[in-house]
Amino acid sequence: FLAVGLIFLTLLFGGHWWSAIPGFTLVGLGALILLPESLSDFGGAVFLGGIGLSFWVVYFTSRVERWWALIPAGVLTALAVMIVVAEHYENIGGAVFLGGIGLSFFAVYLSGRAERWWALIPGGVLITLAGVTIAAENFGEFQTAGFFFFGLAITFLLVALLANMRWAYWPAGVLGIMGMLGIASLLEFANYFWAVALIGAGGFMLFRYFTRR
Repeated sequence: FLAVGLIFLTLLFGGHWWSAIPGFTLVGLGALILLPESLSDFGGAVFLGGIGLSFWVVYFTSRVERWWALIPAGVLTALAVMIVVAEHYENIGGAVFLGGIGLSFFAVYLSGRAERWWALIPGGVLITLAGVTIAAENFGEFQTAGFFFFGLAITFLLVALLANMRWAYWPAGVLGIMGMLGIASLLEFANYFWAVALIGAGGFMLFRYFTRR
């Protein structure tokens, strides 16, 4: 496996970018076989990391044309890191995986901000979900939902500010209010917050009713 992988890597230096994928895959498989028994638990991380490295190489050989390689590179790298982290911290393994994929989408955005602004949305959603997996173990369902909506609000706010998409202010505002209501339930004055919010909404409706002709 190591020998065949090195052959593919030799082709890589000749300009055949596709050879990086089977090259690093076979090298990773060969390294997996050679791992000592004490490190066998990390074999999957070594193998997936090898494949992920191939996509990183594909991207860096031509950043403009092969920006798509950032997505599989991020997913495979996140999987490898998750395996290592889960050995010691099982509770945050899922958060590491989702957060790693989210960061790969932010990298896609940075590779071409004008035409790939859309990558901000899946990036923000995945990082939000990573935070929710941790919040779910420490807070109630209502508060966790608040964190989720607040994270989505920040995501759309980034779309509005960084991509100059004015329509994104609307979902950012609505989701932000929903998120704040959920997070506010953690505080002692949550009942007062709800009361003020309801009175304010009702007062606005009555104001519109009496002022419209």
